[in-house]
Amino acid sequence: MALLFGSPAWGTDPPAEEQSGVEKSEPVPHKSGYLAKDSGFNGPSSVRAQLEEDDELKDPVVRFPHIDRTLKPWLDFKHWVNQTIGLQFGFDYNTLFQWLSHSQTNEDHARLGVFRAYGSWTLIGRDTGNPGTLVYKVDHRHTMGTFLAPAALGSQAGYIGQTGMLFSEVDWVLVDLNWQQAFNDRKSGIILGRFDPNDFMGVLGYANPWTSFSNLSTLLNASVAFPDASLGIGAGHWLTDQWYVKGSINDANGVVTEIEAFDGGAEFFKWGEVGWSPTKEERYTRNVHLVVWDVDKRKDVNIDSARGLMLGANWTTDDQRWMGFVRGGWSDGDAPIYNESYTVGLLRKFRRNSDLLGLAVNWGDPPDDDLRSQTTGELFYRVQLAQNLAMTPNLQLLRNPSLNTDKDTVWVFGLRMRLTL
Repeated sequence: MALLFGSPAWGTDPPAEEQSGVEKSEPVPHKSGYLAKDSGFNGPSSVRAQLEEDDELKDPVVRFPHIDRTLKPWLDFKHWVNQTIGLQFGFDYNTLFQWLSHSQTNEDHARLGVFRAYGSWTLIGRDTGNPGTLVYKVDHRHTMGTFLAPAALGSQAGYIGQTGMLFSEVDWVLVDLNWQQAFNDRKSGIILGRFDPNDFMGVLGYANPWTSFSNLSTLLNASVAFPDASLGIGAGHWLTDQWYVKGSINDANGVVTEIEAFDGGAEFFKWGEVGWSPTKEERYTRNVHLVVWDVDKRKDVNIDSARGLMLGANWTTDDQRWMGFVRGGWSDGDAPIYNESYTVGLLRKFRRNSDLLGLAVNWGDPPDDDLRSQTTGELFYRVQLAQNLAMTPNLQLLRNPSLNTDKDTVWVFGLRMRLTL
């Protein structure tokens, strides 16, 4: 079971009639039959995991039977394609609007749209324990009107970080194009090609910028000098039914806007992880892990080498309704956003795998001793309006922005919409 294959995003909720008196939930029905055959090692925003989560039958606030009937031939077609040639694919459109309570400039609003096309095509060994899969993802990220991109909004308040992770103005980008090969009856595997190492390292089941939190420091461990999508190779292996190891090596200069590999020379980002989960199937929902990482000096951009470690854990209740999570990271060097970072949070599910409430707090200390430490609080509630449409109001508290000594408290109000097909 390697870095390759997507796992279900944070378990499944019991149907409404089973929400009391039942400890274990039943599997949630899927619209096009996109079911992962293993628990995998990648994160909630990876292609396979996103495909499966989007395919789950939702329990929306408002039902639109006519729209659902109209979409049924499309969902049946996706099911037929998957059964016939092993291709699972999806499209979504995401918008994020954010507003700052205080800006150091005249810019206090941000709005951006992201169209995404992604898929997972099992080309060999579909009915065996050693499948080989081609994974792709293409984004078009575009601002709306004259607004800033949400990824750039925090800097207007003197905040180090991103209040809208991945919502950056980069036009068309190739995010993923890689081959994922399983071995040893899915106990081992490799990934080779273009991928984002953040989809694999230190995975906790809550972290998806499209469906949960928005702030980078909440979603990732900002004490890591992580690269963007880049060429790399990774591997993973289940040592036992509970212990696993994994890691990768990537182009340290990789950025999502460029596909040229090693443009800055042979400079690498390396990481390794050991983790424990009660069972392979619970790796998303109940997991403890330790990650060590190192990044080479990048001469062309004049960034020194850095290294560090991080710890993470999450635990979900038996009824799959509550998840608590913690993260800690420590690093040496000026490359990361923080040299120390600590995050604690809680999520609560409502309705059948649909509505979701999340609360998290992060504290981070920048490498520059002259800058004050930042505290970030984030609260969201995702409402599943219809089978393929979700709305997520979001509130962020930026306490003591490191680059703004005139303002101790800044609020960020946000609203995200997501449409899937």
